[in-house]
Amino acid sequence: MRRIAKFIGNRDFYKMVLMIAVPIMIQNGITNFVSLLDNIMIGQVGTEQMSGVAIVNQLIFVYNLCIFGGVSGAGIFTAQYFGQGNHEGVRQTMRFKLWMVIVLTSLTVMLFLGCGTNLISAYLKGDGSAESIAATLFHGERYLRIMLVGLPAFAAVQIYSSTLRECGQTMLPMKAGLAAVVVNLLFNYILIYGKFGAPALGVSGAAIATVLSRYVEMLITVLGVHRKSRGERAPYSFVTGLYSTLKVPRDLTMKIVRKGSPLLFNETLWAAGMAMLTQCYSVRGLNVVAGLNVSNTINNVFNIVFIALGDSVAIMVGQLLGAGKMKEARDTDNKLIAFSVMCCTCVALVMFVMAPLFPRLYKINDEARVLAKYFIMVTAFFMPQNAFLHATYFTLRSGGKTIITFLFDSVFIWCVSVVIAFVLSRFTGLPVIAVYAMVQLGDIIKCIIGFILVKKGVWLQNIVA
Repeated sequence: MRRIAKFIGNRDFYKMVLMIAVPIMIQNGITNFVSLLDNIMIGQVGTEQMSGVAIVNQLIFVYNLCIFGGVSGAGIFTAQYFGQGNHEGVRQTMRFKLWMVIVLTSLTVMLFLGCGTNLISAYLKGDGSAESIAATLFHGERYLRIMLVGLPAFAAVQIYSSTLRECGQTMLPMKAGLAAVVVNLLFNYILIYGKFGAPALGVSGAAIATVLSRYVEMLITVLGVHRKSRGERAPYSFVTGLYSTLKVPRDLTMKIVRKGSPLLFNETLWAAGMAMLTQCYSVRGLNVVAGLNVSNTINNVFNIVFIALGDSVAIMVGQLLGAGKMKEARDTDNKLIAFSVMCCTCVALVMFVMAPLFPRLYKINDEARVLAKYFIMVTAFFMPQNAFLHATYFTLRSGGKTIITFLFDSVFIWCVSVVIAFVLSRFTGLPVIAVYAMVQLGDIIKCIIGFILVKKGVWLQNIVA
């Protein structure tokens, strides 16, 4: 009973967890739900349009995680500085994030402007008529050009939202996210279908709506933070004087680079690995791309649970480590991992049962609809495993073990997952669903490694002392 009891918290513990996790779940949940509606709206226009948008979103996903990795390296220090009560340290990490996103966004825009067509074409090598492939490429290029305008706003939101979450302030990002998705949904309806006298822009309308929502979210977040930053008792006092200088101390810069570079490379290579996995599956035909797009959109809605609980691990455990409370950090981490797996097991059961219903929301052909159903069912089956992996990843990261997380995450996906997908998709006759399931099954190796590392406590360290 004692062994079981150490994984169960009291009422105050779960209240604290939910106070952090629920606003993140609501923010991500609303965002992903609107993405689902966005996806369904585009799916009503046509399969080629939906596939073109799906391919571009997979490419932009690499950028999004690159930004996430760039700010997360500094975020490790932000959480521990805040745990110390060092507001100047928090401001310095925000300045580092600013320079990081400027560099990453500039490089991304140049890459997509120069090589966007070739990148989209890499997903159009499977079975399909020449007309369908040409139409998918055309719609993808249109969508990409407009989406590039929204990248600076997305980057700015990540600087502020990540810092607020690391300091335990999750309400403002939630409110900003809610406003953004309302704008996105409204303008999707108006611009995709041409309502209220507006022209029917289809894919371009969806991109314009997304860009508008990004800037609305940015304005609400940035103005909201600075409006309530004056005075010691102000909720966001840690940003007072943020732009009095843009210099970051050299010693802190080197520390963040040493700890953060593996995170940046990890997120970038992991996202690129996910894009490569999709490319491997796509050699089985355009219907696979459509089916995966439906599945991934549905999965994102359900994945908010373990994503939010993973963020809770990073925040709660990181602050305890910064305060030097090692024993309490280990105890909290055990309970958080157990809670995440338990919650996601319940969510997975619901997702598995409802899997046949979701693809019916799309106007796609029968083959793509069947593939989408089975992709969703396989993902649901492996969700508890993914919840455990996500929580262990953030446990290791909270203690600054970024080299380990780099090996644990991106190196693994390229050396194991991509290899499995590449070999099985190109050199065997296995159905694509079986290939997809085998890739998920390979993550059991990571579960074993993650369990050993967390149990050994290699992550129990204060990196800002």
